[in-house]
Order: sequence, then structure tokens, then C-alpha cells
Amino acid sequence: MSVPDTTVWGLHYNCAMTTPAAPVLARSAYLGGLAIAVGGAVLFSTKAVVAKLLYRYQIDAVTLIAFRMLFSLPVFAVVALWQMRKGPALSASDRWRLVGMGLLGYYLSSFLDFLGLQYISVGLERLILFLTPTFVLIISTLYLKQHISRRQWLALAVSYAGIVLVFVHDLRSGGADAVLGSLLVLGSAASYALYLLASGEMVKRVGSLRLVAYAMCVSSAACIGQFFVLRPATLLVQPLPVYGLSLVNGIFCTVLPVFMTMIAVQRIGAGVASQAGMIGPVSTLFLGALVLGEAITPVQLGGTALVLSGIYLLSKK
Repeated sequence: MSVPDTTVWGLHYNCAMTTPAAPVLARSAYLGGLAIAVGGAVLFSTKAVVAKLLYRYQIDAVTLIAFRMLFSLPVFAVVALWQMRKGPALSASDRWRLVGMGLLGYYLSSFLDFLGLQYISVGLERLILFLTPTFVLIISTLYLKQHISRRQWLALAVSYAGIVLVFVHDLRSGGADAVLGSLLVLGSAASYALYLLASGEMVKRVGSLRLVAYAMCVSSAACIGQFFVLRPATLLVQPLPVYGLSLVNGIFCTVLPVFMTMIAVQRIGAGVASQAGMIGPVSTLFLGALVLGEAITPVQLGGTALVLSGIYLLSKK
């Protein structure tokens, strides 16, 4: 149920004086969308840990992202064909928008992200990526003239206080490459914010499944095509663990979170969905310690607590 649908439920209850279940349904629908956004963010954040594991096998970002899309493309292609037969034909303008969204959101954003991961830790990468809500809210306010509630601003401020705290802490221990890696990941965050806003506008008339499937097919074609242009085909032969990790990266860190994010955007909007995704740095912090052996310091735990407090404020909308 989308946000407009829950509003209709509330009006129906006030006017017709039926059972008091309607307001509960409105809140449960909102929290359900929030839970989907959080789950998608956790799965999506795991790709940073998987990428670090893949880099141990001496592959580069171009090869890594090509393998990721090779495993995820079949799923998106099947969904795209199903939606193509099920729904009406897209207009020419919508087709070009979908091409642009695919190149901007999951090609450029992912490529810059994986490039940056070669220079910085997964914790720092995830924190920088979650500057995305800042770009979303600023663009929404300045260009789309959307209203941002005080509670959303408060949730954003509390969460980013924690993110900045950890960012400064990690940046002090990084070398010269930390700046380059941070700038690359910052570019990834900016491009993904534009994708979220564009998807929030189009999902209403195209549908979440159709939008994701088409955009991801475009992105997959770009990533795979880039590999064959820049790298020899012999690099497709890799050790068995590379295929296994790439499968995890393609299905659990790409396919599932992509669809979950689109469903969340449809239910609770792009701004709230991106803010809820701040739980990602928390999950990456502990996964990085568990899988990669990255240290967890008191400063990181303090920042984590602030991020969780922001998520709690958001859930109390």
C-alpha cells in the first residue's frame, strides 16, 4: 500500500466512522515500507565487504562489476520480458529516461563506488555513500519544491552527526589514497541520489518492477560492454571463489536490494527511503569487523548509536 492509499484509509475512517483499524493500517503500511528499505540497505551494504574479498584475487573494478552484472542480468531480463508482455508500451520519452536512469543509477554509481573501494575501508565507503539523503533532500527542496518535515530534518541531523563522527575518525588514519577514494565514492552517492529522485517520479506511472528491470538491464549492458572494450576476454576465467562471491554479489547484494528499494520508494517516498538506508553503515561496520577483521573503536560505536537514534526518530513519523 502506498502513502496516498494510507491517506485515503484515514479519510474513510473519519468520514464513515467505521472500525478504528484504518489508522493502524496507515501506520503499519508506513513501518512496513520502512522495514523493506532497511532490509534492502543492509543487503546492498554487504556488497562492499564482498568487493573487498574479491579484490584479494587481484581483479580490478571493471572486472568485478562485470561479473556482478553477469550474474544479476538473467534475473532482470526475465522480469523485464514479463513486464513487457504484461504492461502497455512505454512512450519514447520514458524509454530515454529509463536509459538515462540505468546509466546514472546503477552503472555510474556502482562503478565509482567499486573504484573507491580500492582505496578506502568498507566502513568509510559506506558512510560516504550515506550522504545520499543529503543530496536527495536538497534537490527535493530546491528543485522539486517538496516539503520536508521537521522530524525528517531532525532524524537526518542526528544520523549525520554519527556519520561525521566516524568519518573524521577514519580519515585521520588513512593515507593519501583516502582522499581519492572518498571523492570517487562521493560521486557515487551524488549519482545515486539523482537516480532515487528520478525513480520516485517515474515509479508512479511505470511501476516498480518494470522500472527496476528495464533500468538494470541497461546498466548491466553498459557494465558488461565496458569490460569487453577495456579488458581481454581471457579475464573471464577466474578461480572458483571469484564466481561464488560474484554470485553472492549479483543476487543477494544487487537483485534483492534493488527490488526492495524500489518497493520502499513506492510506499514511503524517495526521501524517507534514502534516510532509512542509513542503517547500512551500522551493518557494514560489524560485517567489516567479522569478515575482514576491521577494528571497531569506541568512536565508531558512538557514531553507530547516533545513526540508530536517527532511524528511530524516522520510524516515529
